[in-house]
Amino acid sequence: MKKGALLAISFCCLTYAYAQTTKTPFKPADFLKIKSQSDPRVSPDDKWVAYSLSEVDTAKDGRVSHLWMQSLTGTESIELTHGADPASNPRWSPDGRYLAFLSSRESKNGSQVWLLDRRGGEAKKLTDIKGDLGDYSWSPDSKQLLLSIEDPESKAKEEPKNPLPIKIDRYHFKQDIEGYLKHQYTHLYLFNVDAKKLDTLTKGNTDERAAEWSPDGSKVVFVSNRTPDPERNDNEDIFTIEAKPNGQLSQLTTWKGHDISPKWSPDGKYIAYLRSTAGEEYTIYDQEILCIMDADGKNSKTITGQMDRPVANPAWSKDGKSVAFLVSDDRRNYLARYDTGTEKITTVNSGDYGILNIVPYMANNWVVEFSTPYVPIELYAVEDGKLRKLTHHQDWLADVKLAHVEGFKSKSKDGTSVSGLVYTPDSVRTGKLPFILFIHGGPVDQDDYTFDASRQILASAGYAVAAVNYRGSNGRGLKYINAINADWGNKEVVDLLGAVDELVKKGIADPDHLGIGGWSYGGILTDYTIATDTRFKAGASGAGSALQTTMYGSDQYVLQYEHELGQPWKSQDKWIKLSYPFFHADKIKTPVLFMSGLKDFNVPTAGSEQMYMALKSQNIPTELILYPNQYHGITVPSYQVDRLQRYIAWFDKYLK
Repeated sequence: MKKGALLAISFCCLTYAYAQTTKTPFKPADFLKIKSQSDPRVSPDDKWVAYSLSEVDTAKDGRVSHLWMQSLTGTESIELTHGADPASNPRWSPDGRYLAFLSSRESKNGSQVWLLDRRGGEAKKLTDIKGDLGDYSWSPDSKQLLLSIEDPESKAKEEPKNPLPIKIDRYHFKQDIEGYLKHQYTHLYLFNVDAKKLDTLTKGNTDERAAEWSPDGSKVVFVSNRTPDPERNDNEDIFTIEAKPNGQLSQLTTWKGHDISPKWSPDGKYIAYLRSTAGEEYTIYDQEILCIMDADGKNSKTITGQMDRPVANPAWSKDGKSVAFLVSDDRRNYLARYDTGTEKITTVNSGDYGILNIVPYMANNWVVEFSTPYVPIELYAVEDGKLRKLTHHQDWLADVKLAHVEGFKSKSKDGTSVSGLVYTPDSVRTGKLPFILFIHGGPVDQDDYTFDASRQILASAGYAVAAVNYRGSNGRGLKYINAINADWGNKEVVDLLGAVDELVKKGIADPDHLGIGGWSYGGILTDYTIATDTRFKAGASGAGSALQTTMYGSDQYVLQYEHELGQPWKSQDKWIKLSYPFFHADKIKTPVLFMSGLKDFNVPTAGSEQMYMALKSQNIPTELILYPNQYHGITVPSYQVDRLQRYIAWFDKYLK
């Protein structure tokens, strides 16, 4: 063989090897590759976990969910449902014979319960329920289902050509996705599997949720607000009812705040639940604490009150000796447990990642939803405090180069310590980068060490991107959350600007190329910040508002407004003060891209339109992007990609 031919072959081999290992930066189109896992359920024999997996169907421009089953003792993974019809909410029958799920296939009445016989055969439809079928669960003897069903909207077989006018007479009269609220309520029903007979368990002008069978099947525990005027408070309580028609109802809790998420102990003697910290006075600046009471409601005691951190997802171990729960603590979501014998709280597993759901199996092990800044949710087992990976659905990551993520801290000008995360295209930086401050919503939420596709994509486009847990965020205690009560756009802005100053000081953010953006309260804070400081050369305000006086009666937060700010005609000064981005729009010099879903009842489109017009009238560069048939969260995959592409194009135009 000639020397030139040998060199040519060697070069081709090297080129092929390089092509096999080279990764491309995370792009907006890659957003469609993310697979979403949810609702894991462990089989009665502790050998399998069933779950829902949703993927994007690009042809239909939507997501479709199917059921999967993963072995807990090996590596076997099985897709149970296929095709265009969705399947979700898997539930094992306690006798191990069936795996039930919800699907709208072959139904004109929405989702119904279907059964997969574990001995083989095709799935069979079990129910034909009129009304919106929500959650459901098997009775301990596998003979009945407990169903949560919303009253059907119309008894008519077909929608009339000209629908009747909508009559509104409720205090809380609109809700995102649900629309204008009529007098439809969610009640509990019992469904006999063999006879296919439906019996009413609860009724009336109240909603029931979070229902769960007692271990012996004699009772059902649930959450409901049964005060005289439930729309004007947050006083949900925990009740039990005998699992039979006209069964006896008992109220277990009387806290004037809310009591939620009841969970029976395996022996049926106790109920673990979550209680709000705030009492009768409604507030969004709150956090839940874990409590345990006797099954009759007596001897209730608080477990995590001294932690001063929000907890979630209580779950009894299968041996009944402990209650596991999740804790949000300064960018982390970790797994903890309370030992009922020693009455001590211990951390089971924690790190720079997030544990987002927990399901018990075997004596004292757990299946969890797990995510890192570099990996979307996968299922893991937690055994003796150690993590073991179960699912492997995010294989698309092998071809993608993700941004580097690290934590940082900053000091605000008033001395407040603030935590955040910064995303950069590479772990090794050679100089200052154009910068985007991308603000989380809520405000009672936190940016954490889990996968954030939007920030990853922005950073992969060549930016340093910051996520900042300003005052009002959770994970730092009640005092930190309550700091912004009735004082929006003040301390949060101080914290955000302090974080920017810190990243400029570190040589990460280029002070001459600063951008800002966010969605929901992140969009609201974008408006507040650019009306306070002119250093930002580009902004992207999504689903935000600035003329807060117009939000009263336009969105779904009337209860919050009246408790936090007061009625506008009684506290005009406060409402006008909180509307300063609009009334001081002449101070804004930042070019802004405004965005909104046209069906958003959470933060209605008017909030974006008003600020767009305020800037347009002053000839400040601005655009308004409206997504048809979208609510507060943009869910159509092509729109999600479009939003990310527009972010990058807008920031590139003004920051690069």
